[in-house]
Amino acid sequence: MSIGERVPLGTFPTPLEAAPRLAAALGLGPEDLWIKRDDLIGLGGGGNKVRKLQYTVAAAMAGGATTLVTTGAAQSNHARLTAAAGARLGLDVVLVLAGSGGAVAGNLALNALLGARIVWAGDVEAAETEQLASRIVEELTADGRPAAQIPFGGSNAVGAHGYVDAGHELLEQLPGLAQVVVAVGSGGTAAGLVHALGERRVLGVHTGAVPDPEARISGMLASLGSAHADGELRLRTDQVGAGYSSLTHSVQDALALAARTEGLILDPVYTGRALAGLAAAVLEGDVRPGEPTVFLHSGGLPGLFGSSAAMVWAGSLGDAAEN
Repeated sequence: MSIGERVPLGTFPTPLEAAPRLAAALGLGPEDLWIKRDDLIGLGGGGNKVRKLQYTVAAAMAGGATTLVTTGAAQSNHARLTAAAGARLGLDVVLVLAGSGGAVAGNLALNALLGARIVWAGDVEAAETEQLASRIVEELTADGRPAAQIPFGGSNAVGAHGYVDAGHELLEQLPGLAQVVVAVGSGGTAAGLVHALGERRVLGVHTGAVPDPEARISGMLASLGSAHADGELRLRTDQVGAGYSSLTHSVQDALALAARTEGLILDPVYTGRALAGLAAAVLEGDVRPGEPTVFLHSGGLPGLFGSSAAMVWAGSLGDAAEN
C-alpha cells in the first residue's frame, strides 16, 4: 500500500529530548534515554493521534466528506483530536462515545469547547459503537451532509502511515536508536513504527484498549505490506491491571517518577502504562544500559484530569507532603 495524501495538522519534527535524571532513576546511563515529544505536536492539545489524522482526514476529504464521525471511550484522546482537526479544517464532527455521559471533565470538556456533537452509545461492546457510527454516517450522507467514519483510534493502514513518518523522523534525530517504547491502544502507532523500524526496535506496552493488540498490529502490518512472523512483536501485557480505566500502583509510581525527575507529565492510561512497562523491562534486562532508547510521549494530558482516581491520588501526594 502506498502512502496517500496528508493534510497538514501539526508541527514537525517534534522534539527529541534527553532525560538523564529519569534514565538514572530507571537504572540506565545518562545518555541512554530520550523522550520523543509527540505531546507537543500542537493541534488540540497535542498527541500521537494528530499524525494519523493527517492521513485519515485527508482520505475523508478526498471522498467529499464534510462531516467526520468517529468512536472512542469517554475520555478518548483520538475523539478530542478529531474534534480539533474538524475545527481547524471547517468540518463538522460527531463523536460516538461509549457510556452514557457523566461529569464533563478532561477530554469531554475540550470536545464541547471544540464544537463537536457527542452521541452516547451506552454500555455496549466496541463493535456496536462502530455500528452506531456507521449508521450515523449513512443518515448524514442521505440528508445531504456527506460524512466519513474515521476508525477507532485513527488506527488502520492509512492512519498508521503517520507513524511510518515518525519512525523515519526518529532515525534522522537519533541514528543509533536501539528501541522505541510506546503505549499500545488501538495499535496504529505501534504498527507504523514497526513498519519503519522493524519488530526488534519497538517495545509496545498494552493498555487494555483492545482485547487482542497483537492481532490488530499484525493486521495493519499486513495491509502496509510489511513482512511479519507471529511471535516477533515485542509486546508487554503486564501493565493493564484490572482494566483499561484502572489506576495501578506501577502507573502511579511511573507518573510520580516522570514528574519529579524531568517535570514530565504523563497520563494514567497510555503514557503512564508505557513508562511502567519500560521500568519493568529495565528490571528484567530487556532494556539495557548502553542502548539508546526512546520513550514516545504520545500526549493524553487531558485524560489525567478526566480520571477521578488519578485526581484523588495526585491530590493525596500534596497532603502527604504537608504531613
